[in-house]
Amino acid sequence: MMGTAQAAAPEMTAEEMDRASNIYFQRCAGCHGTLRKGATGPGLLPEDTIEMGQRRLESIITLGTEGGMNNFDGILDPEEITLISKYIQQTPEEPPEMSLADIRDTWEIVVPQDQWPDEPQHDRNWENFMVTILRDRGAMGIIDGDTKEVVTEAETGYAVHVAKSSSDGRFWYVQGRDGRLSKIDLWMDPPQVTAEVFIGIDARDVAVSKYGEWKDKYVIGGGYWPPHFVIADAETMEPLKVVSTRGYNTKGEYVHEARVAALYDTPHAPTFLVNVKETGQVWQVDYSDIDNLRMDQIASAEYLHDGFFDSTGRYFMIAANFSHKMAFIDTVERKLVSLLNTGEIPHPGPGANWIDPECGPVAGTTHLGEGLVTFWGTDPENNPDHAWEICGTVETDGPGLFLRSHPDSPHVWIDQSMHPEADVNQWIMVMDKETRELTPIHVADRPAEHDAVALHMEYDQSGTEVWVSIWARGRGHQDDGAIVIYDDKTMEEIGRVENLNTPTGKFNVYNRKAKYKRS
Repeated sequence: MMGTAQAAAPEMTAEEMDRASNIYFQRCAGCHGTLRKGATGPGLLPEDTIEMGQRRLESIITLGTEGGMNNFDGILDPEEITLISKYIQQTPEEPPEMSLADIRDTWEIVVPQDQWPDEPQHDRNWENFMVTILRDRGAMGIIDGDTKEVVTEAETGYAVHVAKSSSDGRFWYVQGRDGRLSKIDLWMDPPQVTAEVFIGIDARDVAVSKYGEWKDKYVIGGGYWPPHFVIADAETMEPLKVVSTRGYNTKGEYVHEARVAALYDTPHAPTFLVNVKETGQVWQVDYSDIDNLRMDQIASAEYLHDGFFDSTGRYFMIAANFSHKMAFIDTVERKLVSLLNTGEIPHPGPGANWIDPECGPVAGTTHLGEGLVTFWGTDPENNPDHAWEICGTVETDGPGLFLRSHPDSPHVWIDQSMHPEADVNQWIMVMDKETRELTPIHVADRPAEHDAVALHMEYDQSGTEVWVSIWARGRGHQDDGAIVIYDDKTMEEIGRVENLNTPTGKFNVYNRKAKYKRS
């Protein structure tokens, strides 16, 4: 009996393919993969998407899903939604590779070292600067935390995912999704990029060496494509070494698109943590001799995403999204100590550590797939019965990306930004550490056409203010974003920074350079 022939993909012109490819890179590749084989989100290969059909694909992209995909109506216009729906029914093409020579060709010194200032050129309290991602603007907003003024917008790569500082907080390294790795000097007036290099054509994270004699010597950038990491000189940004992350997952299956999800420097050893998304491996890479790299490949679970350290800086905790687990790595022993089932698709972002009255030191995560905060014990020495076990869960109104706390705060702040409805994603929850009771706060308060969500909380230098982003994503309204500032104790609004283009993550200089003492 003859089988039914598969329907053909919709026809597209070369111009339409180019436009759709750009949309896919900007909005879809992070979750669904450069080659559309899936990761946090499902695969989008033609054998599946053609069968789903144009109408259903457009509906999903327009409305989003309860399982963690946001709605794109307002972000993309109807023509673009139609275009991307056609695009994901085509056979994907593999982008080019990049050699060390290719990477070196992109290296640029913007401000030579002999022109760097010996002291701050301004009288601002730069340790209370908020280094803020202006996602679609392709810039980092440097905001004075004392005066609430935007000092400058430093041009960087597109859609920066995260920023990491030098040990003293003066220099900031930012990795754009377009592969552009930039170095910003906060002492300059105004702060500006001093050097840059493209470590790939799609990238996410960066880390700086901070241990012992190698302090501030190396910077590492991780590629989504090509799947590799690049170690560069942290002063000049000259690329020194490139290492592929292709390999085998925890089941022994070869992974061609083995992307670097996240990068961290370890406080107790001269090592970087390279989290290889699709393989479920955490590579602990010893940078004490980059010509003879020692790499401990620690198997955990797929697919690795964001992570953070416990309050001591010894234990690294990372979300394995696809497996619905948190993985716990002892960076001193360089081994996996435990895996923990949480809720649907954990996503802690920069995470939060706090003291629970029942379990002692704990850490927690939000989830992309459900409105839930899960927290677990992190003190195997003094509280072994609770270590790496769930201490408690708290239900929120919807899935979120981030949670944040501070040692001096009675609260944990939680966003709900992944819910598709404005009456949920424009609100955040504040949890009392002692009682675990939630207080809702309406942050965004924007009309529907702004498609605005409230997300990513950060404390100021004093630990008394909490800054929350309003990310206005709607077409024509990207400049209507803002940051709302709250008194942590009273949860009352005390200030705003308005007219920001798509503000998302923000990083307080003082708190981030002291991150192993603060949560």
